[in-house]
Amino acid sequence: MARSRNEGRTPSEGGSGFAVPLGLAVVRGDSMLPTLAPGDRLVLRHRAKPRPGRVVVARFADGTVAVKRAVEVRADGWWLLSDNPDEGVDSRHRGVVPATDVVGVVLARLWPRPRRL
Repeated sequence: MARSRNEGRTPSEGGSGFAVPLGLAVVRGDSMLPTLAPGDRLVLRHRAKPRPGRVVVARFADGTVAVKRAVEVRADGWWLLSDNPDEGVDSRHRGVVPATDVVGVVLARLWPRPRRL
């Protein structure tokens, strides 16, 4: 699971007029091990178009916001999977996630060991 600080807001809100579609998310749970661990801080780009193989932050139909890997695009949206199939919930349990519910594409891990994803 993940929590995005900018979720539900447009990047230009705040009055500056400078729109930077970047956000932060925190990894919760073990579903993305070994790629990401609980507590990892991520930078994501809102409104970015996912590509297969990229890590994304998405909202499932029940409102759960999670970090998952975009596997393939289907007629109804994205099929998202955990890197650790024994942990967490993904499209195998919740089905396809509409493209409009992909909050953003993860660009990099900021903490504890910065690296591009």
